[in-house]
Amino acid sequence: MTDTSGFGLVESAQVALEQPTDNHAAFVRAQQAIPGGVNSPVRAYGSVGGDPRFLARAQGPYVYDVAGTEYVDLVGSWGPALLGHAHPAVVAAVQEAAARGLSFGAPTVAEVELAEEVRRRVPAAERVRLVSTGTEATMTAIRLARGVTGRPLVVKFAGNYHGHVDALLAEAGSGVATLAMPGTAGVTAASAAETLVLPYNDVAAVEEAFATRGDQVAAVIVEASPANMGVVPPEPGFNAALRRITREHGALLVLDEVLTGFRVSASGFWGYDNAREGAEQYVPDLFTFGKVIGGGMPVAALGGPAAIMDQLAPLGPVYQAGTLSGNPVAVASGLTTLRLADEAVYARVDLVADTLATAVGRALDAEGVPHRVQRAGSLFSVFFGPDAQAGGVRTYAQAQAQEAFRYRAFFHAMLDAGVNLPPSVFEAWFVSAAHDDAAVERILAALPAGARAAAAATA
Repeated sequence: MTDTSGFGLVESAQVALEQPTDNHAAFVRAQQAIPGGVNSPVRAYGSVGGDPRFLARAQGPYVYDVAGTEYVDLVGSWGPALLGHAHPAVVAAVQEAAARGLSFGAPTVAEVELAEEVRRRVPAAERVRLVSTGTEATMTAIRLARGVTGRPLVVKFAGNYHGHVDALLAEAGSGVATLAMPGTAGVTAASAAETLVLPYNDVAAVEEAFATRGDQVAAVIVEASPANMGVVPPEPGFNAALRRITREHGALLVLDEVLTGFRVSASGFWGYDNAREGAEQYVPDLFTFGKVIGGGMPVAALGGPAAIMDQLAPLGPVYQAGTLSGNPVAVASGLTTLRLADEAVYARVDLVADTLATAVGRALDAEGVPHRVQRAGSLFSVFFGPDAQAGGVRTYAQAQAQEAFRYRAFFHAMLDAGVNLPPSVFEAWFVSAAHDDAAVERILAALPAGARAAAAATA
């Protein structure tokens, strides 16, 4: 009997392609099929030069490229790899879920459990809606804010990145900063006009904006602690001031924790910020989550009080939908990651971040390189130049004014020594609980060469 199920055709359907064994060949091939050879711009090494490393596998604190070279990884898939790459329990959960079916387009108990885990960590998120990407989470949060308030305008801050939502790309960080783009083609003037861009960490500017247009503002959206123009933490009380101002004017506060959520602490930067000694307490109206919530798989979410979240369809008039929202395989990855991310995990991540941030500063000091290492919990990055060193970096303009050319040399020296850093000076460094002493020692051993390269760099 002929097998018509298709399963018997797997072997014959496989196409044998010669796999590149060096990064340059892989990049050349990629550029023939993918715009710029990458599926997210910062991966292209545009600001650091050279061929991007095409990764073939990852394990714990290490990644391996197509040439078989091993690197200690400080990118961590841009944040999700809190436990390290390919944690055995996470991989097992994903395999078990995949064996039951890749996608149902129907509710599952696992997605309820993930929403409940988010609510346990962040009690203010009484209701949680799962989506697939951080961009989708922020887009939905803005739509929901407009639907709830009936107002058109959104306030964002220069250097804050909230995904590639049309109205939120103005003066964004991340890849937009890396490519030196003030915005992007394809965003209409009408979309841009619905966004007010203010300088970050400037409460007076927010007060002034609300004094003149407060009755038109639906929401203020802010990264809980910006890490897409380099790590630029909020000034003490800044987020609490945003809470006060928005409440006074009937607007919503959206705290974007796509990057910081469940990485900086068990309850994200919001929990970390409120727990600091003498901190002014605040609770936003909406949270957005991503990265760690999926453990490396495409899961994101928005959450908030029931009174606001229940305005989403099917209960309310604000429509949002997604065929793959709450995908069972992705949910298995995220739920397992969060359940394993206990106090010991956060303690290890904090310890490694402390060690490396201190060591980076000492290595650069030893070579006379002016710089400032800035932290937001376990997130950190380096800003180069005498101005950064003298006063720190608290705004997007200051981040852009740094001696970014030094990072290019620093990056490649570290890469040559087997350390994979973010290929942009405007990105945070990510450590994991899998960064054991051996991995940390390899990074420490590479830093002197990196510092010497930064010192010798010219614009």
